[in-house]
Amino acid sequence: AAGRADASIGVCNALIDVLRGWGIEENKLHVMRNGVDLQRFKPLLPSEARRRLGLGPGPVLLSVGGLIERKGHHVAVAAMPALRKRFADVQLLIVGEGPERGRLEHQIAGLGLQQRVRLVGAIANAELATWYSAADALILASSREGWANVLLEAMACGTPVLATRIWGTPEVVADERVGLLLERRDGEALAEAATQLLEQPRDRGHVRRYAEGFGWERTSRAQLSLFEHLARNGISA
Repeated sequence: AAGRADASIGVCNALIDVLRGWGIEENKLHVMRNGVDLQRFKPLLPSEARRRLGLGPGPVLLSVGGLIERKGHHVAVAAMPALRKRFADVQLLIVGEGPERGRLEHQIAGLGLQQRVRLVGAIANAELATWYSAADALILASSREGWANVLLEAMACGTPVLATRIWGTPEVVADERVGLLLERRDGEALAEAATQLLEQPRDRGHVRRYAEGFGWERTSRAQLSLFEHLARNGISA
């Protein structure tokens, strides 16, 4: 059988090591990564995206994912007081729904951020491109991730990213011209990185071109190549 993984390359490589330890032959081990739908996720003019969403002027940060501790929305909220000292009109939009909503609402109120942080709720995947395009940066302050789709989706829309340096994320964000990785998962570190990104904006065209290297076409070609190899050599999967 062919051992194949299609989540995080980093996590997959760890799995490959396990399979090697089981004595599975090297030529039967293959790693294939996830991709991003480059047609669904493509850039809109930020000004147009903000008009559609009714957003005002000022920097916009976006955090997308279920409202659970692991996704780190609370870390993004914790960064806002420091960010407001530098960017008085900065906004944080949190897209998602989940059990941490009440705790986040309490945190936001406790920091007096009701006018600066908005819990948007769940948004259909097909509509996310507008939200990504409206943002100056996507935040993913997760404690663990495999191969995070939101990073690729945001970058496909030309939006740079800020993410914790965990698991497969460094392999998704491997160029500082498209985003920054956090060495610490806390509000101070996130505020510092966000300030750097907002003061030194990334070229959104370059971010999109980087994301194009993760399109599904490349993964599909790799899968097809594997199947052709198996067929030519009479190997059953």
